[in-house]
Amino acid sequence: MSHSTTTPIPYRLTRVGVVMSPLPGHSDEVEGVLNPASGRTPDGRLHLLPRLVSEGNVSRVGLAEVTVEDGVPTGVERRGVVLAPDEGWERGKNNAGVEDPRTTWIEDLGRHVMSYVAYGPLGPKPALAVSEDLVHWERLGPIQFEYQPDLDTDLNLFPNKDVVHFPEPVPGPDGEMYFAMLHRPMWDLGWFRPGEGVHLPAGVTDERPGIWISYVPVAEVKQDIRALTRPRHHRLVALSEHPWEELKIGAGPAPIRVEEGWLLIHHGVSGTIEDPFAQVQTVHYAAGAMILDPADPARVLSRTTEPLMAPETEEERSGTVPNVVFPTAIEEIDGVRYVFYGMADAHIGVARLDRAE
Repeated sequence: MSHSTTTPIPYRLTRVGVVMSPLPGHSDEVEGVLNPASGRTPDGRLHLLPRLVSEGNVSRVGLAEVTVEDGVPTGVERRGVVLAPDEGWERGKNNAGVEDPRTTWIEDLGRHVMSYVAYGPLGPKPALAVSEDLVHWERLGPIQFEYQPDLDTDLNLFPNKDVVHFPEPVPGPDGEMYFAMLHRPMWDLGWFRPGEGVHLPAGVTDERPGIWISYVPVAEVKQDIRALTRPRHHRLVALSEHPWEELKIGAGPAPIRVEEGWLLIHHGVSGTIEDPFAQVQTVHYAAGAMILDPADPARVLSRTTEPLMAPETEEERSGTVPNVVFPTAIEEIDGVRYVFYGMADAHIGVARLDRAE
């Protein structure tokens, strides 16, 4: 395990094992099970919502009940598919998918809020769905970022991923309370329109994709839950700083409240990316963490200089995309926090998250 003794973040990750692998002969999973969301059904049972990849790189969101032995997650029992690329905007002529779900139980709304990436005609776009039971999901639709003149651009032009919601209202830039989401715009439009290249918002000089925050007023969401898809007050939170995250960073699981503030586990990518949408790349995904200020979650109080976890095991080092540790969910079991993560875009692993003394 690689972690720095000087890290200002008093947390560590310790591997527990693999909890889910593709079932042989299962057509929905032939290209991998990975990057799960998580939550508890109304009866309290813990579930993962894994991304299931079928032939042709078409992703669906499954439901799988976590098997727990002596307080430790050891495996899953499959419960079917809960979201598929059934809507026209979730499919292109040669691609389709609902990918990389992240869920947050928002007590104030009595709902699980899921963000996912709709892989449609214009590439990856973030979308939201909500559920009371993890089984039946209501699409709220694609996220529509409000136009913000001082950015000198329209965030809706750009592919965007890694959207996660805070589990409770947080103070916004004006001190009012908001439901807030983190997200990760990608400024290079060259993949989509050859020669178009990078378009940066005003004030941003680093073209590497980083973590942003946007807000929706609590009252608007209470009145109409679809308001969650219309965030505003977009602000940059963090960019790559360290060698292990030199290419880009993105949010992992939804932030959790700890003594120090909001603990955000994030992924950092190093290596080289020739084509951001090619499946095989010479990249290295590791997991680190940040503490965000409870009084202003757009402000980073501290962050890890070295990864909390980097690809080391066989499942993490070889797979659909080699050398990937990609955390996407945190759940508590008997007072112990566990992080579920994608391994090389092929399996799902779990690690204990402990406070380091």
